[in-house]
Amino acid sequence: MKFSFFETLEAVLRTGSLSRAADEMNLTPSAVSMQMKQVEIFFGQPLFDRSGLQVKPMPFAHEVASVMHLPMQQIEQLRRRNSIQIEGAIRLGVIESLQSSLLPSVIQHLLKKHPALQLKPARGRAVELIAAVKANELDAAIVVQPVKGGSQRLRWQHLFKNEMVVIAPPTAKAAKIHQLFCDYPWIRFDASTSTGKLAAQWIGQNMPQAQRSMDLPSVHAVLSMVNAGLGVSMVPSIDARMMIAYPVRVYLIGRGAPALNVVLLTRKNEPNSRTTDALFESIQAVGFNMPIKTH
Repeated sequence: MKFSFFETLEAVLRTGSLSRAADEMNLTPSAVSMQMKQVEIFFGQPLFDRSGLQVKPMPFAHEVASVMHLPMQQIEQLRRRNSIQIEGAIRLGVIESLQSSLLPSVIQHLLKKHPALQLKPARGRAVELIAAVKANELDAAIVVQPVKGGSQRLRWQHLFKNEMVVIAPPTAKAAKIHQLFCDYPWIRFDASTSTGKLAAQWIGQNMPQAQRSMDLPSVHAVLSMVNAGLGVSMVPSIDARMMIAYPVRVYLIGRGAPALNVVLLTRKNEPNSRTTDALFESIQAVGFNMPIKTH
């Protein structure tokens, strides 16, 4: 029995479904199902009620997760505890939209906890950063995970969800998002990226009246055009500090809003994983709290 199976069980209970747990754990739904069956075999009784259309956890599943939670935490602390100073350098790629909002806090945390560990940031589009990690030109990258999951040769560690928002010129009067796409043309964010594809899909399904005017490759470029009154757009949640130079109105979509799965991407079976483990822990420690100001 692998300890990681109990982590998967916690993910299933936390997310409410095998498929969502699979996304969080970067596994296939069939792999999650197999792990749960292995846990059931180990304990000799079922964890889930599979009689309906959806798998429902039974009280015993919660009991197992509760009993195993503290030992799992203690084992992880023992595994990571060491007297050897973590040092070296990490070549880290970060997508543009997170350069200013996430990276400074992560670097501050690393300097405080691991002063001998040097971070060497690089910027780029997700597709470029993924290719650079594969080619060993980068050690890790913070990117949006592709809709289809991404290469199985790489390790995709879930960091957080980043909800997308609609932005409009500061002079926009509309109270509803639907009216915005009637009043202004649509400035599309780079459709070759996962972010752009997700935005285009949502707008295509929910705003059939949208008339595309231009495609732009960066959030900063989109902000400047929207600020100038040239259209509306859909982008990842924006750091309020980015809007000092280019003020815009931000509209939250609410229920059903598309969200990006932001991950830490590394190569599998790296000989020195301590440095990337330290990076992952720092990102989790600082969290992600995007300070946005809505209309």
